[in-house]
Amino acid sequence: MNSDQLWEKVLAREESTNGLVYAVCTTGVFCRPSCPSRRPRRENVTFFADAAAAQRAGFRPCRRCRPDSSPPDLNFERVVLACSAQLLAGGTLSVTKLANVARTSERQLHRAFDEVVATTPRAFASAVRVGRARAALRGARRVVDAIYAADFASSRGFYETVGPTLGMAPDAYRRGGADHVLRYTVVDTVAGPAVIAASDAGLCAVHLGVADSAAIARLSNEFPRARVERADEELAGAALAVASLAHGRDAGRELPLDVSATAFQARVWAALRRIPAGETRSYTDVAREIGEPRAARAVARACATNRLALVVPCHRVVRANGQLGGYRWGPELKSALLEAESAECELEARGSVQARRAQVSTPVPDVSHQGHEEEQP
Repeated sequence: MNSDQLWEKVLAREESTNGLVYAVCTTGVFCRPSCPSRRPRRENVTFFADAAAAQRAGFRPCRRCRPDSSPPDLNFERVVLACSAQLLAGGTLSVTKLANVARTSERQLHRAFDEVVATTPRAFASAVRVGRARAALRGARRVVDAIYAADFASSRGFYETVGPTLGMAPDAYRRGGADHVLRYTVVDTVAGPAVIAASDAGLCAVHLGVADSAAIARLSNEFPRARVERADEELAGAALAVASLAHGRDAGRELPLDVSATAFQARVWAALRRIPAGETRSYTDVAREIGEPRAARAVARACATNRLALVVPCHRVVRANGQLGGYRWGPELKSALLEAESAECELEARGSVQARRAQVSTPVPDVSHQGHEEEQP
């Protein structure tokens, strides 16, 4: 890199991965590019390959960023600071304020969240607000009381953000799911056990990698007044369909769904269901398909809120560089599902080739004279 490029790293407070430091001739101190201290004047800065070179030149290490010690995991520290502040604020802090709390830039904070927790600061804030709204609903006399308790500026924002995560109307959730019956079953898939839950209207959740006892506890905690029943026979068809989807096969039937969504989420989930098994799309690809080419991050948030694993195949969405990216049920399960679908598609391709070869190699009988009498001389 030339000196201008190195200076850009200092301005952006980017963490150096190769030991690079900069020294300030007016103070006699050298720092990491990510140091939170006030930036010096460009003409007073000299760059060194490492701390030892700066010390040989007569500079002393900064007491704030300690460039002569092993580099700390700054991204982890930034995320911890930002998440703690967001939790205390109930999910109401802007990305700008979070960056100030974490003593970094907004750009670097986004990178830190992506690296450490595979999400965005805004998505984390939304999750905090949803959790706060759920708690408020359980103790509220009216839904409107919960809206204000969770610091939502409007009921529309509340219903668009929180509504899709409840599995029922907010008022029914407030009453603990009274008069609701939630049925569930468990089916083995290539990604381990899948817990399928359904209301009278249709499937409301498909969870991967969760034991059925944990699923029952989760449903009971969410809806303490609803009846939670195991219904293996009643949901046998849905279980077979979900198991087929885990292999990348067609479900063989249209599954009724009971999941509310915002207009944007519905468009994203519909686009995900159009991705063929064995193929992947990037978040940007999906954003372009729904006509929102600049909404890749919003697409990622819509994928993260999907509670219907396999039915809405969010595991087929990866990063633009080919990396798996985040997944609600863990990257290991995402990898397993994609591998199973790839293997299934390869088997289907081989079967098609063999069928065509068999068709070509089968002798065709001569039927040109069948049913016709030979002409008499």
